[in-house]
Amino acid sequence: MQFEWFVALKFLFAKKRHQAVHLISIISIAGIALGTMALITVLSVFNGFDSVVKSMFNRFDPDLKIVPSTGKFFQIDSAFLSTIHNTEGVDDFAYVIEESVLFQYEDRQYVGAIKGVSENFLKIHAFKDKIQGEAVLKRKNIPHAIVGMGVAYYLALNPDLYHPLWIYLPKKDADIYSTPEEAFQRLAIYPSGLFTIEREIDNKFVIVPYDFACKLLQQQNIVSNIEVKVKKGYKIAQVQQLLTKKLGPDFEVLDHYQQQQLLYKIMKSEKWAVFFILVFILLVASLNMLSTLTMTIIEKKQNILIFHHLGASWKSIRRIFLYNGWLSVLLGSSIGIIAGLIICLIQQHFGIVKLQGMSNFVIESYPVKVLPSDIFLILGTVIVIGWLTSLLPIKAISARLLNQK
Repeated sequence: MQFEWFVALKFLFAKKRHQAVHLISIISIAGIALGTMALITVLSVFNGFDSVVKSMFNRFDPDLKIVPSTGKFFQIDSAFLSTIHNTEGVDDFAYVIEESVLFQYEDRQYVGAIKGVSENFLKIHAFKDKIQGEAVLKRKNIPHAIVGMGVAYYLALNPDLYHPLWIYLPKKDADIYSTPEEAFQRLAIYPSGLFTIEREIDNKFVIVPYDFACKLLQQQNIVSNIEVKVKKGYKIAQVQQLLTKKLGPDFEVLDHYQQQQLLYKIMKSEKWAVFFILVFILLVASLNMLSTLTMTIIEKKQNILIFHHLGASWKSIRRIFLYNGWLSVLLGSSIGIIAGLIICLIQQHFGIVKLQGMSNFVIESYPVKVLPSDIFLILGTVIVIGWLTSLLPIKAISARLLNQK
């Protein structure tokens, strides 16, 4: 072990002559430990919420979604669908029409949207376990609807009663002189079940058969998007690149992140905002290291002069206190990381801290997910802060002190 590291280690754990110096040293290490623990815990909770949100949306969002570069709808034909089907890595796909409509169930009305889907839609999406009732879109050639729980709540809809759900869509050729019957295209459909995925989706969508949606829109062979399921063993980015190349500039192929880009950007921004706030708090807590090193330098003045007379250079002596500061930071950060990981593991397995007032949410307690990248980022940040706070007192104070022989 180098001379500087050996002496720095001895100074760190040696009993201080003055109780105040010992107390200040403990406070500075505890401050770094608490700040590091807070960083680990808070970032892990953000990661947990991120995973929960992604899992919820991934139940309703496909692996890839093909949308037109311009406009709301586009025409499909057998050649276009064959191009998608023959793309390497594509397991299956469903074509979809989405349109805003007015729902009426008995005497209640609600504005939402229909999602007209092809027959294999439910095979692509893994949310059958989130459907109450029957997950069917056709029974004996009669179209049926799967209604979002939020829409059903506002309409007081009960699929067991088998009452029709009326869907209204304004006609394009209607004018101000048209009667209500002439201004709207109206069709009835029977609810077969209710689904619950995420509040925004539940409060908006009613899933109906594709041909029923075409009839309501009075259009044929048009879609809003095509939802693609990627085969196991293939990377989504790889299949996305192949489809983008085949379909050309008239279409965009969106992955999970791009389909909910605004939401993910907001979540990431919140995480980094909290990270920098906690780093600032950690920086303030680390300022205790200034006073700790200053007091240590003053207390060890006699030892310093002895080292110098025995042949140690002033540069080597300064390095002792720099290493002493680093070791204090490493000790505090190590304690904080271990404590943070223990808290995260306890919360992950036992869910001690509950989400207050969220009894209807998909989870009951704060979710936690520890990422190794976060641990390395926090450790690196703490080391940099420790290096800066250790450097300042050595440059500003010890230079004057050490020159006093």
